[in-house]
Amino acid sequence: MQTRTWPESLPVAQVRIARPTDRLDDVVRFYVQGLGLRKLAQFDDHAGYDGVMLGLPGTEYHLEFTRHIDGSPGTAPSSENLLVLYFDDVQQMTCVADRLHEFGVTPVELDNPYWAANGGRAFPDPDGWIVVLMPRPVFSG
Repeated sequence: MQTRTWPESLPVAQVRIARPTDRLDDVVRFYVQGLGLRKLAQFDDHAGYDGVMLGLPGTEYHLEFTRHIDGSPGTAPSSENLLVLYFDDVQQMTCVADRLHEFGVTPVELDNPYWAANGGRAFPDPDGWIVVLMPRPVFSG
């Protein structure tokens, strides 16, 4: 897959997608042990927040999950809030899907038929947010 660069008008160095959860330990376990991401960093009691950053390839893109001492609204707002991971081939995707299944995660059907029609498999994390595994990239070159 070809490496892409950010445009000069938006010279971004890193991207972080962050969301709250009331089940931080379960969520981290799902993404690290089930999905296979790496734990990049973690913090405790920063203004009442605990958090964990999980790495994607190269660590330029990562996920952050936080928990507040007073609670966090951690459930997914709809089944269309998706994190989509694209693989280079079906075998790579199947390996990760099998690991999630062995981890005890049951795939779910999505409302939008596009994903299944194009070979995708969807898995809920402990908060109900959906991770979609796709067998090939949408854009190439």
